[in-house]
Amino acid sequence: MRQHLILVGLPGAGKSTVGRLVARQLRCDFTDVDTVVEERMGRSVSQIFQELGEASFRVQERDLMREILRKAAGVIAPGGGWAAVPGNRDGAKTGSVLAYLSVTPEIAAARLAADHSRPLLTGKDLLQELRHLLNEREASYRTAEIVVDAERGSPEIVAEAVVAALRCYADSVE
Repeated sequence: MRQHLILVGLPGAGKSTVGRLVARQLRCDFTDVDTVVEERMGRSVSQIFQELGEASFRVQERDLMREILRKAAGVIAPGGGWAAVPGNRDGAKTGSVLAYLSVTPEIAAARLAADHSRPLLTGKDLLQELRHLLNEREASYRTAEIVVDAERGSPEIVAEAVVAALRCYADSVE
């Protein structure tokens, strides 16, 4: 793999789960940005949001993405809001391909029903908030070079679809 593959989409789209599987298929590294930020800051993403604010998290996320993008190509799963932050996509245009894992808010809500670790979703109507996030972010997600329906099938099937789409995309630009 010559370029980074950055997976974007709503919380619950499967970026982390599918990303690990895609990286295994492509025999490259996988980075879950939220996990690395948590390790570096010694706090969960929820704690970072509560104690330092979303802006602080977004700075950490942006800086880590810049660092990762300077390394050997791999699969990256940033937070669901990364692609919607002005300037983030610009910094990743060279040397990366974005893949949008598309899911409806209803599917994402069903997947996240028992997950209370999402700071932008905690204490709110989950489905309503996911609809709001999709409305805010979908235009940014749709700038991705690859769009994969991540609703149907197992994570393994979605990962295979991502790899196949990536290969088709790579063939089309060579």
